[in-house]
Amino acid sequence: MHKKFMDEAIKEAEISLSEGGIPIGAVLVKDDEVISRGHNRLIQNDSVILHGEMDAIENAKGLNYDDYRKCTLYTTLSPCPMCSGAVLLYNIPKVVIGDNTTLMGAEDLLKDNDVEIIVLNDSRCKELFESFVSENPGVWEHELAKVGNTTELKK
Repeated sequence: MHKKFMDEAIKEAEISLSEGGIPIGAVLVKDDEVISRGHNRLIQNDSVILHGEMDAIENAKGLNYDDYRKCTLYTTLSPCPMCSGAVLLYNIPKVVIGDNTTLMGAEDLLKDNDVEIIVLNDSRCKELFESFVSENPGVWEHELAKVGNTTELKK
């Protein structure tokens, strides 16, 4: 079942890439159904917060506390501290990550707050992001500089 939903998150990452953005995507799943989709829109919207996970959560309008408690967030890359904070704020109990070897987000924060983490080690997620970075030198570094982060990609 995880592959099916990660495929949908990857489609979102590919949409971002086709729009000239960073290829990171996410879907929110409830009762084995995608209820919301999102992708990174930092470049497209000149936004500092529209990461794929944030976009998917934002697009899930109309959910209540009990709905979020039944959701799983699928994301192509490990969620950053901001996105992890949104997972905690909305009480999403499970996050499925496509890849966490290229970028490591705030997984410990999620685990410390009893969020179940599943890492799929999906090479498609890693390759999509690494390909973007290598084909667009400076874009990722520019985005990191906006938040004062000088973290380099993990090799």
